[in-house]
Amino acid sequence: MIFVSEQWLLVSLLLALVYVFLLLEHFKAGKQLSVHEVTRLLNDGEALVVDLREAKEYQAGHINGAIHVPFRQLAERASELDRERAVILVDKLGQQAASAGRQLRRAGFRVSRLRGGMAEWQAQSMPVVS
Repeated sequence: MIFVSEQWLLVSLLLALVYVFLLLEHFKAGKQLSVHEVTRLLNDGEALVVDLREAKEYQAGHINGAIHVPFRQLAERASELDRERAVILVDKLGQQAASAGRQLRRAGFRVSRLRGGMAEWQAQSMPVVS
């Protein structure tokens, strides 16, 4: 504690740098969109939904029109996606989508993520198809 009180400026700078780093990493993964924002983009035909979940989860219920590309296959199947359309990544809880978003942004895609994943979509009673 003595170090922190004596070197408060250094500690503050370090904390600020960590915050900026985390913020940059967050934005590299793509913007998080609410269920309502995703719905609007889909209704306007402006986006393509990519469901990253495993086949069993996808078949149990997914967003209408979503393309199924399991997370572990994303690297080899990214070429199947349309670079001209915005890509919205969907997973179970929103965690894998961040890693996938960074990967697709590096490949030149415009990427967003569904905040909360399919859990949030279903919690808001949005429609799914199987």
